[in-house]
Amino acid sequence: MPSNKELSAALDIEGTVPIHSVQLDAMVVLKIVKHCRESIPATVTGQLMGLDVNGVLEVTHSFPMPKNNQDSEDDGSNYQVQMMRCLREVNVDDNSVGWYQSTNMGNFMNQSLIEHQFEFQQALSKSVLIIHDVARSSMGNINLRALRLTPAFMKLYKEKKFTTEALTKAKLTFSNIFEELPITIRNTALLTALLYELETADESVEVSTSHLTTYKSTASAPASKSVLAPSFDVLDLSLDPYVAKNLENLMDTIDDHHQEQGNYAYWQRSVERENKKKAAYLLNRKTENARRAQSGQAPLANEDVDAMFKVPAEPSRLDHLLISGQIDNYCKQINEFAGPTLGKLFAVGELQK
Repeated sequence: MPSNKELSAALDIEGTVPIHSVQLDAMVVLKIVKHCRESIPATVTGQLMGLDVNGVLEVTHSFPMPKNNQDSEDDGSNYQVQMMRCLREVNVDDNSVGWYQSTNMGNFMNQSLIEHQFEFQQALSKSVLIIHDVARSSMGNINLRALRLTPAFMKLYKEKKFTTEALTKAKLTFSNIFEELPITIRNTALLTALLYELETADESVEVSTSHLTTYKSTASAPASKSVLAPSFDVLDLSLDPYVAKNLENLMDTIDDHHQEQGNYAYWQRSVERENKKKAAYLLNRKTENARRAQSGQAPLANEDVDAMFKVPAEPSRLDHLLISGQIDNYCKQINEFAGPTLGKLFAVGELQK
C-alpha cells in the first residue's frame, strides 16, 4: 500500500512536479476534432478538464465554448461556471487544466492567443494549450500539439518589456516562446474491447454496430484490387493545394515581417536624429561657456537636456517575435510536404532534356 508521501508526490498536492507530458482520452480527441471541423474556417475554443498525476497532465473531459458575444462579455464565464457545476453533479472531472483552439494551416501565433494562455498559466500554473490544425489533419494524420509558455517569456510578458535589450538578456527568440509537450492518447477498457471487436482480417465479416456482434456476410465481397495494378496518381505534376496555400500565407507573413522591420528602422532613425540634435546642442553650449569664461561672464545655467530632446521609446518586439515564429511554422510545413512534389518536378525536368 503506498504511503502518504508517495500519494502526495503522485497527485502533486503542493504543485512542485513540473508537467512533462499530456495524456488525452480518446473521447476528448474526438470531441475536439468534431468541434473544430464543424466550425471551419472559423476559429473555435473549448475547455479541458482533468488532473495532473506525477508530472502527466491527464485530460479526461472537454466541452466547447460559445462564440464570442459582443452584447455580454460575461456570457463565456457564466457558461463555463455552469458547465463545471453540471459536470460536478454527474461526478465528472471538473478541474480546469487548460483549453484548446482550432487553427488552419498552422496560423495561430497571435497576441490574442498569447494573452489567453498567459492568463491561464497565471491562474493555473500547469495549464496547457491544445492546438488542432484542421487543414493539416485532412492530409491523413491528426495534428494535435500541446503548448505552454516558457518561464522566460512569462516573465517578460508580465513586465510588458519586449525591448531588444530585454530579449537579449533573457535569450528569448521565436523558437522558445512555447515549449511543446508530447501527447499520448488513452483508450478506456470498453473502447479497447470495441476496437478488438471491430478488428478482423476476414473482409467477408461485417460488424453490426447496434449489437456489437459479428456475422457472416451473404453477399459476395468485391474483388480486391491487385497490388500490381498500375497507378498513375504518383505521376500527377500539379502542385499540392496544401503546399500552395502555405506558400501564399508565407508570402503574406513575410510582408508583415517587412513592415515590422520598417517600423523598427524608423524608430532607430528617430533615435539617431534626436541624439544628433542633443550632441549639437551640448557642443554649442560648451563653446558658449568657453567664450563666457574668457570674457569673465558667468556660465549658462544648467538645463535638463534629456527633457529637451526626448528619445522615442522603443516599440515592442513582441509582434516581431510572433511573426518570426509564424514564418518558421510555414517553412517547416512546406519543407515537410513539398518534398514529393518537387522531386517529381525535377525528375520530369531531367526527362525532358
